[in-house]
Amino acid sequence: MIIILFRLLLLIAIAFIIYTAYKFIVNPRRKLELARDKREFYFHDNKDNTKENFLITLKGNVFEGEKYLGTTEDSFEVVNINVSAHNPEKLQGLDREDIYFMEQEILIRYPHASIEWKYPVNRLIIHPLKGGND
Repeated sequence: MIIILFRLLLLIAIAFIIYTAYKFIVNPRRKLELARDKREFYFHDNKDNTKENFLITLKGNVFEGEKYLGTTEDSFEVVNINVSAHNPEKLQGLDREDIYFMEQEILIRYPHASIEWKYPVNRLIIHPLKGGND
């Protein structure tokens, strides 16, 4: 009886380890950190939750976007997004094309939004981009 109980506990422990490893591998925050370390682009967002900010990483920099819900002609949509850099002192090497690329990626996900950049990124932008139906 003790051997059967031990085997059952061992199976439960193995299942728990597999579950924990799976959760670790598919964790979006881990993917964001990996993309930041590799200096790649990654967009982490929960589109269903407008109160949760999204995170973007590009060239080793992390940007956070605050979403604000508003009305369009047809429905309630995200109409305003404020984007700020987590570490503004590390923005060296980021150029205008990178900012425009991130704006385009945001507008793909939120086509009705106008994007406002916080200091110091707003000093680099010549003209703001707006969503399709503004």
